[in-house]
Amino acid sequence: MPREASHPVRRRLYEILERSSAGDPVIHAVHAVLVTLIVVNVTSVVLESEPSLHASYRGLFIGIEIVSGIVFTAEYAARLWCAPEHTPWRHLRPWQARLRWALHPQSLVDLAAILPFYLAYWDVGNLRTFLLLRLFRFFKLARYSPGLTSLAEAVVSERRALVACGIILLGTMLLAASAMNFAEREVQPEAFGTIPQAMYWAVVTLTTVGYGDVVPVTPLGRVIAGVTAIAGLVMLALPVGIIASAFAREIHRRDFIITWSMVARVPLFAELSVDEVASIMHRLRSQSCAPGDMVVRKGEMAHSMYLIASGEVELLLPGETVRLGPGDFFGERGVLERRRRSVTVRAVTPCKLLVLDGDDLHRLIEENPAMARHIARTMEERGSGRETV
Repeated sequence: MPREASHPVRRRLYEILERSSAGDPVIHAVHAVLVTLIVVNVTSVVLESEPSLHASYRGLFIGIEIVSGIVFTAEYAARLWCAPEHTPWRHLRPWQARLRWALHPQSLVDLAAILPFYLAYWDVGNLRTFLLLRLFRFFKLARYSPGLTSLAEAVVSERRALVACGIILLGTMLLAASAMNFAEREVQPEAFGTIPQAMYWAVVTLTTVGYGDVVPVTPLGRVIAGVTAIAGLVMLALPVGIIASAFAREIHRRDFIITWSMVARVPLFAELSVDEVASIMHRLRSQSCAPGDMVVRKGEMAHSMYLIASGEVELLLPGETVRLGPGDFFGERGVLERRRRSVTVRAVTPCKLLVLDGDDLHRLIEENPAMARHIARTMEERGSGRETV
């Protein structure tokens, strides 16, 4: 099915909103403004609940709400307009892509975040309670935080296991409430006279909250309470363990993808097979550098090559400096030729580097003749190019 051609302005706006380029200062500025506005807005909602602050700074709170409502509405409209640029929906008609986007969970959060701005002006009775929806703007941070996104993906990926845990917890609660109703209904009819009444105690005990307002007094009731409390520890540990494991997998998967794309972009490895790239990844280690740190010094032996995952470094060449950023690499020629560094490299910003030791690189070449041919051909094609570290 034919689709609307990509509009250059819409494409650029999509790149800004979806953070398609990590090194674009405009993208960094836009996202910094949006994140700051979300934090300011949520803080305003919390402080506004204090009567004295609301009376003293009412104008400021209204101003923050107006600015936030306008900016978040513009952001929502822009994202809706850019929906046809999303890769999974590019084969759809524009209205179909926009409908898909509008029904996405994150888009529904965005919609819930701007509705209070308009509902507040109706001033109709209990409709003021919709102002609490402004706190939904906190969840907009998930769009700008890889960690929160990974956590949400972990929960979604383990939803069946979490539902099963919920069913088990519900069944345990019913059993505990029924047992306590049997043991205590005669002596405490006001608290355990019926199973629904006992369910309150079961929930409080299973969640290990234990308010202490309802407690068993019979020996059998106390035994049931002890077993229920122990069961509660198990019931709560199970979903926590599931989410923690899934979250760790998501973080590992994200780091794996980032590392894979970094390695695959290095010209020395661009033509290698999937297995060859995977063998390199397992030998990489991470190194962090602060601004001003010397990564390598001129004259020292070349022991490792470096890939820049984030940040910038500069090559201190005679009479000039050359900056390298995310996706660039340096140091491979000195390792392969087993010579001393001819250039000093210094970190300009906080950097995260992926380091491949020279011994590992030489071992990979020895174990894989195809890799050696790829590297030799690439070095020959590059000749005496810019990379001489």
